[in-house]
Amino acid sequence: MTSTPPKIRLSVRLDLPNGDRFGPGMATLLDQIAQTGSIRSAASALGMSYPKALKLVDAMNAAFESALIDTRHGGQDRGGAALTETGETVLALYNRLCDQTVSDAANILSDLQELVKQEGA
Repeated sequence: MTSTPPKIRLSVRLDLPNGDRFGPGMATLLDQIAQTGSIRSAASALGMSYPKALKLVDAMNAAFESALIDTRHGGQDRGGAALTETGETVLALYNRLCDQTVSDAANILSDLQELVKQEGA
């Protein structure tokens, strides 16, 4: 039984005019925060430390005109986090950009795949 060789993967990273960056890691963290309602739970689901997730949240919130993530501190009512309207918009636009880029590049990626040296070759 032969295994299928790994395919070339394409990822999109945005270099923002203010010097900040937004890419697949931040988008995945945003998505997990939206799903779990918690920075800590999102970090855990991604195998990321909570301090690193907080650092990324702070960086994302500082990079855009308005915050992408709204946080509520813990306590009796328990804390939590949710995407703001801007956060939802940024994530949706980023995902559309990635989908369109991959779709547009499919033939080029296929051509490149044929030229890539395979493992064990």
